[in-house]
Amino acid sequence: MSAIHFETKLFKINNWTILHLPEDSSAQLPSRGMTMVKGKINNVPFKTLLEPDGRYGQGSKPSHWFAPDKKLLDQVKARVGDMVQVTLEPTKEWIEPVVPSDVKKALSTSQKAQALWKDITPLARWDWIRWVRAVKTPETRQKHIEVMLDKLNHGVRRPCCFNRNLCSVPEVSKNWVLLKSN
Repeated sequence: MSAIHFETKLFKINNWTILHLPEDSSAQLPSRGMTMVKGKINNVPFKTLLEPDGRYGQGSKPSHWFAPDKKLLDQVKARVGDMVQVTLEPTKEWIEPVVPSDVKKALSTSQKAQALWKDITPLARWDWIRWVRAVKTPETRQKHIEVMLDKLNHGVRRPCCFNRNLCSVPEVSKNWVLLKSN
């Protein structure tokens, strides 16, 4: 697959800086769901997971987004409201997800779950983390963690019945659809 080039404006949702791919650029990716990419923003290399915006079947074409961290934004000398030049391409080399502390704590209670966690692919670990975080309340999140731990203890390598085309970050979405800029 050849590189995808586009220009886009960084915007803000709550306290997050968001880089949202133009629909036509996103359409060139191999998946409507989460996709690992490498590329450059203003000629600064990066590698990240693109989240789906959840707009599949929402009356507009689906796309992808990610939240560049402060270090990357400083390197590219960009902030909310700035236009950035982006080049990216999908990669099969998945980066490890940051494991939330409550998930780490749950995994630490079971050697069997820990062993399977270490054995599954980074993609599968991303699936579990996205499934755990894609809820609205702390109580539901805790229930997801308990179910994840039970399933891992029973050898289940991936969450069941999870739509990978939805936005799984509650801080920037409503009903699993990326919010508009504020």
